[in-house]
Amino acid sequence: QVQLVESGGGLVQPGGSLTLSCAASGITFSMYAMAWYRQTPGKERELVASITSGGSTNYEDSVKGRFTISRDNAKNTVYLQMNSLKPEETAVYYCNAKRLGRNDWGQGTQVTVSS
Repeated sequence: QVQLVESGGGLVQPGGSLTLSCAASGITFSMYAMAWYRQTPGKERELVASITSGGSTNYEDSVKGRFTISRDNAKNTVYLQMNSLKPEETAVYYCNAKRLGRNDWGQGTQVTVSS
C-alpha cells in the first residue's frame, strides 16, 4: 500500500523559509517522478515543482529561484525548500508520486505565510 506522509508545514512570516518533507513507502521510490502541489480553498490544485526519477527538475514560474525540490532515494524522501515565502503562497501543500499511470497523493500539510 502506497503511503506518502508530508511534514514540515506551519506558520511562517513573509520572507521566511520552510522545508517540506514527504516520506514514501510501498513504492520503489527511485523509479517514481515526485512532485509538490498546492491548493487553496475554491481553487484547483496547482503544480509547484517536480523532479523526475533521474533528478531533472521543473518549477512553476512564480517559485523559480526561491523554491528547490530535491530527493533522497536512500531515505525514500522528497523535499521542498521554500525561501522568501509570500502570503499568497498560503495553501495546503501535497506530495505526489507518479509512474506508469499511477498517481498517488499524500494527505497534505498546511503552510501559512502571515505576520
